[in-house]
Amino acid sequence: MYVIPAKAGIYGVSSSRDPKIIYYCEVPSFAGMTRLLFTKGSIMDLKGKNAIITGGSRGIGKAVACKLAENGINVVLAARGKEALDQTVSEIKEKYGVQAFGLTTDVSELADLQKLVDFTLEQLGGIDILINNAGVSSQYPFEKQPIEDLEKLCFTNYLGYVRLIRLIINHMIERKSGSIINMVSGSTVVDPVPRTFITYSSLKVGLRAFLKGLFWEMRDHGIKITSILPGVVDTDLTDKLDSITSEQKDRLMSPDSVVDMVMFALSAPANACPLELTVINQKTPWTKPIIDYAQKQAK
Repeated sequence: MYVIPAKAGIYGVSSSRDPKIIYYCEVPSFAGMTRLLFTKGSIMDLKGKNAIITGGSRGIGKAVACKLAENGINVVLAARGKEALDQTVSEIKEKYGVQAFGLTTDVSELADLQKLVDFTLEQLGGIDILINNAGVSSQYPFEKQPIEDLEKLCFTNYLGYVRLIRLIINHMIERKSGSIINMVSGSTVVDPVPRTFITYSSLKVGLRAFLKGLFWEMRDHGIKITSILPGVVDTDLTDKLDSITSEQKDRLMSPDSVVDMVMFALSAPANACPLELTVINQKTPWTKPIIDYAQKQAK
């Protein structure tokens, strides 16, 4: 992987793993920070740290959980489906030998989020890393969007992130350290947001704005806030579609492309924070969605 300066504070990163993917990183433009950020050999020791990953049983969440465990990080995975959750936890324990736990959690429910925090502190004694990843999709022209989806999107994709951060943040402030990494959306980098995604994307725009503001509030407490803005990834939200062409499938990114950005954020030295990392499908024309809305959609 190498870095190409694009403009002040913005860096394009080309991946040697997959030339179809292009990354962009935004960091605050303080003197010397960007030089330190990309210095080789500065990777922090992650072994023994503790992480929560929401949506951790499948797709991006599972891929992130496995990579963290591979680096010696203890993990608590949160997801709604118990069967897949238990299977992923078992795989991690067997393969990586770290402490791994699963807790069935609906991130749209405040009580579930509180249980997740309490459970993690009880089992691991501390929280060093939060990966906010859980989400739902609803892709329709607005006049056809089910009215119940509006609340579901708000409570899962926006409040699910904000409320969990609020429940954890004072613990991190007391410890004067922490890393909060959030899956936002590549749809927020275009204006106006993509058609048939306006409710989903507008909530992600609000989440992105909140996280930028949170960075400035938390930086003096030693807490890092990073937003990852991925394009369309080959996950549970796309692999159950009734009809998808090989051309469309080829345009989907692997979850590993997102994992690279998570590890990039966690590997930055203490005095640098990748504020935003954008991972976009190289073959995606914004004038036409990768997936047409008239599909059976994963919920």
